[in-house]
Amino acid sequence: MVTVDDVRAVVRDLPRSYEVRVGGRVKFRVGRIVYISFSRDETVMGFAFPKEEREWLIGGSPTKFMHPSRSDMRYHWVLARLSELDPGEMRELVIDAWRMVVPKRVAAAHVEL
Repeated sequence: MVTVDDVRAVVRDLPRSYEVRVGGRVKFRVGRIVYISFSRDETVMGFAFPKEEREWLIGGSPTKFMHPSRSDMRYHWVLARLSELDPGEMRELVIDAWRMVVPKRVAAAHVEL
């Protein structure tokens, strides 16, 4: 099972990224934009993801991915059960979420990620 510490290991090397704790929840930000957030019990990870591809992702793996809360449906956001993710998949989701929120030149400078 993927853990918050596994995500921290990936995020540690991402420029402009930092960790905060808000309302007892671990979140990772670039500037003021949250791109990864965990449930209080750290079993679910929310992450930035294109809205227009959300139904495709969730429909392909409904036991792994979930819709965000109704109020968060307007955002580019999806939820994943950590128990269902493998480390490689988590890494890809985290890096893609980070790329959505950093300037294009920053993401382009780190294509090897």
